[in-house]
Amino acid sequence: MKHKITIETLTLAFCIALFPPIWAVIAPNINVSTGAVALICAGLYVTNGNKSSDAVKISIGFLLGDFWAVFALKIMDVMNFNADMELFITLFVLGGLAVLISACLPKWIFTPAWLCGWAVGLTILAPIGWGHLGSIPVQIAAAMLAGIWYVGVFVDIAQRKMVKVFKNKEKGSHEK
Repeated sequence: MKHKITIETLTLAFCIALFPPIWAVIAPNINVSTGAVALICAGLYVTNGNKSSDAVKISIGFLLGDFWAVFALKIMDVMNFNADMELFITLFVLGGLAVLISACLPKWIFTPAWLCGWAVGLTILAPIGWGHLGSIPVQIAAAMLAGIWYVGVFVDIAQRKMVKVFKNKEKGSHEK
């Protein structure tokens, strides 16, 4: 079966080839060492259908997830149980709370973003440990927002405009 590459695919390929690498170059120059987080967050935005109307609640979800990761590390730092028990209790309580809170505020919080943001935050922050976080949680938050608003919303808008331009040119060339 032969697959046809459409103008939509070509413009998306161009936008993905151009815009995320720009972020990858800029991020370390503005002291964001967690720039790759933007791609994860953009991926969730895209799987939600590129709905710019959901960008705010996705942003809030990711930022809550980042906070939740910091909060989880603090809770585990304070507890005096076996490390596996601390991990289980923390994930059990905070995971359940994240789902319940976001279910009560679906207009403002996108549950998958909260949970994904929490996982991303824990993956980066847990090896660093509570006492050495520094500005890393803020860097994660910046990368999350860049992923949604720059790699997600902006790239989608740019790609749609490119498609429109090419389709108008194609339509004009058929009319001659």
